[in-house]
Amino acid sequence: MSNSSITVTVKLFAAFGEAYGVSELTLELSPETPVSQVLESSIAQYPQLEQWRDRTRFGLNLEFVSPDTILQDGDEVVLIPPVSGG
Repeated sequence: MSNSSITVTVKLFAAFGEAYGVSELTLELSPETPVSQVLESSIAQYPQLEQWRDRTRFGLNLEFVSPDTILQDGDEVVLIPPVSGG
């Protein structure tokens, strides 16, 4: 018997947290979903995030991963936009 969905936690920083108004989301996704789909879903909900599409990196369980990395149930995803500081 296979699960029809997985649950992941998404940590939101900078522009992503501002758009959602929260610092964390819990999402139910289809199995075999790549981490890049979290970004695509965010942009679909909040079009102002489009400017970050090509500059956002993905963290998965405290490690940088490629956009095509497949999510597993219980994963923690971080969308990492560019940062600046002094």
